[in-house]
Amino acid sequence: MRLNRTLQTRYLAMIVCSMLILPIAFPLASFVTYLPAIIFKDDIITYNSTEIASLWHEAAEQLSSPMQEEIIHTLENWEEMYEEASMFWVDEWGRTRFKTDPSLPIPELWNPSYTVSFMKDSYGGDPFTVVAFIGSTKDDGFLVLQIPRVFMDYPIRQLEEYYQYIYLGMVALVLLVFISLSWFFFKRIRKRIVQLQVSMDVKDKGIPSRVKVGEKDEIGALEESFNNMIHQLEEGRLREQEEEQLRKELIANLSHDLRTPLASIRAHTFSLGEEEKLSSKGKQSVAIIDKKIDYLHNLIENLLSYTLLTSGKYTYCPRDIDINRAIRMSLTAWYPIFEKEKFTIDIQLHEQTVYWEIDPNWFERILDNVFQNVVRHALSGKYIGVLFDGKTISIIDKGQGMKEESFNAGVGIGLSIVHIMAKEMKISWEIKSSNTGTIITLTKE
Repeated sequence: MRLNRTLQTRYLAMIVCSMLILPIAFPLASFVTYLPAIIFKDDIITYNSTEIASLWHEAAEQLSSPMQEEIIHTLENWEEMYEEASMFWVDEWGRTRFKTDPSLPIPELWNPSYTVSFMKDSYGGDPFTVVAFIGSTKDDGFLVLQIPRVFMDYPIRQLEEYYQYIYLGMVALVLLVFISLSWFFFKRIRKRIVQLQVSMDVKDKGIPSRVKVGEKDEIGALEESFNNMIHQLEEGRLREQEEEQLRKELIANLSHDLRTPLASIRAHTFSLGEEEKLSSKGKQSVAIIDKKIDYLHNLIENLLSYTLLTSGKYTYCPRDIDINRAIRMSLTAWYPIFEKEKFTIDIQLHEQTVYWEIDPNWFERILDNVFQNVVRHALSGKYIGVLFDGKTISIIDKGQGMKEESFNAGVGIGLSIVHIMAKEMKISWEIKSSNTGTIITLTKE
């Protein structure tokens, strides 16, 4: 992986850029702040206070023999030239004779104390104020010119009240650009990581889907490794399916092929026991051979059933059946075997008819496997109890327990079949086994 493609390099580059941009942001903001004053300086009104004061005194002195119309005409001309200015005339008796702005807060009659106070407050204050006596004798009253002092400053000073907003706006803009770039950088990283997370989050425990490989960075390498893992999982799953199919076909074929020789062995064993004169030991051997043939026959049937169940080829046809009747029919088939083995049989069924929606053949197979398990593991107890209270079927024996070794112990396929069939028919089952016996319960959910 090239160094310039790594996320670490890109992140460090972004940090370095931010370190360079942020110091530049402050002088840049300052430049942008003062830029409007430079660009629009010709459009911003700026007056020269000295020049205006000189012109105002000159205009007042020229009114040597003042008349009301002449003074008012002079003030109106100045108002046209200086729209931002306010002007008024106070005559020699201290009366306000004319003012360009009627809203000016000045009295109609000026007394000496107010005049002195006005002169004192106006000096150096805002607005900029010029007081000029009319004529050369200075006995005909005075004219006052007032202009907001902001118009006396340079353009850059006139915009001073907006500088803080422009400055803060520029700094905020630079920071916003940096934050936006950082956000887009980490958003892309998060999107690619979430894509991997979504692909791996397979709730049905299947194989995750592949992801699109993005850039050639650390996450890109992770995405390629993830896709390689998916490829290996798909190949492994395919091999497992092929091996499982071969195993099921092998078991099915062996189950069918073993039935014929077993039938032949059973026939010859029967002939040997019936037609030949055997000693007591020979008859005992023939009985053992016949029992083992039954065991092999049941094992083959279980293998075939288990293969069909796991491959979904075992016919399942649920319907409402009378559980009491189904238990009796199954016990009828097993009754001779229990009597032959000298079992004490205790049967207690529910007094009322109870229907379960199940497959009768599957249920019969479950009971057959459980009864067969009793015969194998509980032969020493010589007892079997079948109890049904209307909800739960309990099959009880008094043998040595399923954990103990027994002469007729199987490989557990029968109980595996019980588990699969019970689960499909929504029947919960439980085994409690000890050295004093075993209890198997079946309860319809």
